[in-house]
Formats: sequence, structure tokens, C-alpha cells
Amino acid sequence: MKVHPTHYDVIVIGGGPAGTMAAGTAAKRGKKVLLLEKNADLGEKLKITGGGRCNITNYELDNRALLEKYDSSAPFLHSPFSQFSVKDTFTFFERRKLPLVTQARNRVFPKTENAKDVQRVMKDFIKKEGVEVKYQSPVKDLQIKEGKISAVDTQSVRYTADSVILSTGGVTYPETGSTGDGFAWLRRLGHQVESPSPDIVPLRSNDFWIKDIAGTTLSFMKITFFSRDKKAFSKTGKILFTHFGLSSPLILNSSKQVKDLLDKGPVTAEIDCFPDTDEGSLDERMLKLFAANKNKKLKNILPEMLPKKIAEVILDLARLENSEVKVNTITTEERKCIRHLIKHLPLTIDGLMGFDRAVIADGGVPLEEIDTKEMRSKVIKNLFLVGDVLHINRPSGGYSLQLCWTTGYVAGMHV
Repeated sequence: MKVHPTHYDVIVIGGGPAGTMAAGTAAKRGKKVLLLEKNADLGEKLKITGGGRCNITNYELDNRALLEKYDSSAPFLHSPFSQFSVKDTFTFFERRKLPLVTQARNRVFPKTENAKDVQRVMKDFIKKEGVEVKYQSPVKDLQIKEGKISAVDTQSVRYTADSVILSTGGVTYPETGSTGDGFAWLRRLGHQVESPSPDIVPLRSNDFWIKDIAGTTLSFMKITFFSRDKKAFSKTGKILFTHFGLSSPLILNSSKQVKDLLDKGPVTAEIDCFPDTDEGSLDERMLKLFAANKNKKLKNILPEMLPKKIAEVILDLARLENSEVKVNTITTEERKCIRHLIKHLPLTIDGLMGFDRAVIADGGVPLEEIDTKEMRSKVIKNLFLVGDVLHINRPSGGYSLQLCWTTGYVAGMHV
């Protein structure tokens, strides 16, 4: 294997958001930095985040309030977030002429709502700071000598450096290059690595009617999850039915809790299509609608209350003897059944979708093995870990990219 003649201060493995932030920050300090990227371009996953709009951070300027979203990892993250906060993210991008806007649920996007603009800023940043980039250079192995990484091997070239920053990402969206390569190396280096599982991911349901209403949205509903027939938790908001089950930010942010329930046994759910209306008031509304349309077919007037496909599902589940029944022939018991289904639409949760549909997966090196003041490994003296190679649970809404900007900056400042 050919040894590259240049010795670097820092080698960064992986050119996603954390890697480019780390590389540019280190180079700005005068370090000679090499960035090794397995793809033909940097930030492949970054281009598709937020549906291509790029949810760049979450507008929470109180670090303590922000870190509550990182659950048990919060105590380890106070130092890095004191070094690079949400406010610093705004400053970083707006100084580079990419204004940001805050939208629903404090989610922050570039004003252009184009993730490629974020990718462009990061590429311009490392270019300006003099980072050398080798594209289509997947790393094959890390050489260890006396408790330190002595060399980084690609297919045909060996590179040497004083320090290495590992930013290979996790296992979500593997088509972008996030295939968990770093996890195998880290285990071999002596790190504990928690096995990944999809955390922020749609839910799968095989109920017969789900596929028939794919694409239908309930803008305001309440979903209640049951574990072994006992109520577990409820959430209110928007839900999207898909050909495989359920999605939407509300569902994605419920998936980890649902996963924990599935580990204990079967999980079912009920959807309340009118969470702000009790059954008595809903009955009055139905009676008023029926009185105004008593000679029309039920299947034609129920969509005045509900999305048409949801109305069709409810009528199917109600098992009326005659699907062409007119409103004026509906019995009291049939009306009660329909009303109950509107408030308690049942479905079975069969599982979570896989890594290919996950927004976020957990897994990686536990923070107990990291000096988070510097993002330095406690196992390998000259190794720094950033972004999704770290085992940190968090919801969707900009928290993952903020973690990348923060940990990347901190590693770049201390490497």
C-alpha cells in the first residue's frame, strides 16, 4: 500500500454536517486537515433532510431547556453546548449569507427552504479554510500503535496524521453512505458500541383498510396507544396515513415510546377524529347533519364531517347491513356505533419501519466513554467522535443537526 507523502495534523473521516464543521473549524485554527469522503460529493444525507428543506436547528436559546430534549444524554452535553449553541448556529450561517427562518414547533430552516444551500455553505466553508478533500475515498481500516491511531487506510493509500475525527454517521438512509462503518472500527478499537435501532421512524400497521386511505391526513386528532389492553399514552396533532401505516412528526416522535411498548407485547391504538368534542356534542352535530340530509345516502353525507376515505373506513367498520342506506333509516344503535368509531377508530401497531425510513436511529458510543468537553475518546488518545457515531436519543425537529454543528465545532476547536 502506498503511503501518502503528506503528514496531516488532522484527518476527518466523513463529510456530513458534523465532519465538515469539524474540518473547517480545525483548519481555521491553522491545522493541516484532510477530509476523506466515501461519496462523490459532501453532505449527501444533508441534501434530503427535512424533506429537502433542511431543519437546521431548533429555536430554543435556553441551553438547559434545549438539552432536556436529549434525555439522559443532557448531563454530558452542557459543556459542548456552552461552546457552540443554537445562537452560534444562527451566527455561523447568517454570516455566510444564509438567513434562517423559524417555523412551527420552533423548527429552523434556511430562508430558501433548500437543503442544498446548507450543503453549499459547508462546502464553501471548508474550501475557504483550506481543507483538502479526497472524494470517493472510503476508509477500509485504522492502524493503531501505542494506544493511538497511527494511520488511516483507504483502498490503495495510507494517510498519517496526529489526530483523527470520526464522523461516519449512523445507519439511517444507507443509500447516502450512512452504513454504520464507524461502529465496527470503534468496537475493534475497544469502545463499547450500543447496537442501533430506529428511533424516529414511521409506524407499521397491517390493518386491511390502511392501504386504502394512503395519503389521507387528519390535521387534528388524538391517538392513544395501548399495551396489552392498558392505556399507555396519548398525543394530539396531525397524522398521515401511508401504504404501510402511520407517519407525521407526531408519529415519528412517538415511535421510541411505541418501540418500548412493543418490546413488552402487542400494541394497539385508537384515533379520536374529534379530540376537542365530547361524544354528547358529537352526537348533537350528527343529528343536526342527519336532519338536514335525511333523504340522502349516509355514505354521501358523512364526508361532510370527515375526510372521504376516513368516512368510508368508518362505514365499513360499522358493518351496516346496507351500504346504500339513507340517513332517515339509520337506527339509534347504528348512529351510536358510527359515533363511537369516529371517537375510537381502532388499529393494530405491528412494528416500526426500518432504518431506510428512519429519520434518526440511536446506537453508537455511549457518552460515558467520551470527554465531551473536547469530544475526545477516553479509549484512544488521538480520536475524536462527533455526530451520529454517538449514542444520543433525541426527537425530530432540528435537534440532530444542532448536535452535529455543536460536536463538530467542539472537536475542531480541541483537536
